[in-house]
Amino acid sequence: MLRSRYHAPGAPPGTLASPPQASKPVLTLIEYDRETFEERALDTIDDALPSRDGARVRWINVAGLGDADLLRRLGERFGLHPLALEDVLHVGQRPKLEAYSDHLFMVTWMMYFDDDRQLVFEQVSMFLGKGFLITVLEDPGDVFEPVRERLRHGRGFARSRGHDYLAYALLDAVVDQVFPVLESLGESLEQLEDELLERPTRGCLLELHDLKRTLLQLRRTAWPQRDLLNALSRDDTGLIDRGTHVFLRDCYDHAIRSLEMIEGYRELTAGLNDLYLSSVSHRTNEIIRVLTVVTTIFIPLTFIAGVYGMNFDIMPELRQPWGYFACVGLMATIAGGLLVVFRKKGWI
Repeated sequence: MLRSRYHAPGAPPGTLASPPQASKPVLTLIEYDRETFEERALDTIDDALPSRDGARVRWINVAGLGDADLLRRLGERFGLHPLALEDVLHVGQRPKLEAYSDHLFMVTWMMYFDDDRQLVFEQVSMFLGKGFLITVLEDPGDVFEPVRERLRHGRGFARSRGHDYLAYALLDAVVDQVFPVLESLGESLEQLEDELLERPTRGCLLELHDLKRTLLQLRRTAWPQRDLLNALSRDDTGLIDRGTHVFLRDCYDHAIRSLEMIEGYRELTAGLNDLYLSSVSHRTNEIIRVLTVVTTIFIPLTFIAGVYGMNFDIMPELRQPWGYFACVGLMATIAGGLLVVFRKKGWI
């Protein structure tokens, strides 16, 4: 589940402390305009400062939260609010938008499958200001490679707009990455439904609960992420161009679609849970019915055996040579007759 980190009780606001076992930061810088594109790794955050002036779009990406001092210097160089930097390090924040005097701070969540097909949830923090866009990730690895490819090859509006459009493109990549995740979850739910109909097992129930927890995580991020995009599409700080609002509204529509799919899948999991209980109950009833039929057949047979097992001196059938065979034949006739009656009534 998504867990929030927080500073020690009583610590002053804006306290920066790296999460335990956080990855060492990897810094990259992308600069571009209509005609040029440059992408390079940074050794220190100071390497990005000379390029801050000018008309080129600048995207600084920090992948890893293992160096709180680096984030502190980043905040000092670009005028980032200490409370926003604190939220960057205290992962587990809900998606949100906060406006400061000269920049916007955004928190969102990206999700993707790693090499082991495990679903990864990771907080993404963005700072959008005049002349820069800074993204901070928990670990190296993200869903932004399609955006980088568009920038490298200059496809679409990639290099013809400013930092606000780049921020939209990254948010759009985060939102669109939800759909492959939901598609995979939908396939898992279909397979699970078939298994529950054929042969429900405890393993099916455990898998169903795992899917319910995953969908709950998705819902916890999708609802506030929708509010984030809605607020951005109505932003009036001047940091987002009016023409970018159209693209943000389209991204907002995608977020609504993903949220509707999540809600639909959550309803389906509730239905599958009822299906599991119904299947188990039906299977139990079938077993009890078979056992009841067997018991019912043996009741008259037990009665006959009990009668001839009594120790009376005068029982004529006991003295007859055909007595045993007549008794067994009577038992077989009764059992066969009961089976015929049960079959006609549809009980077996």
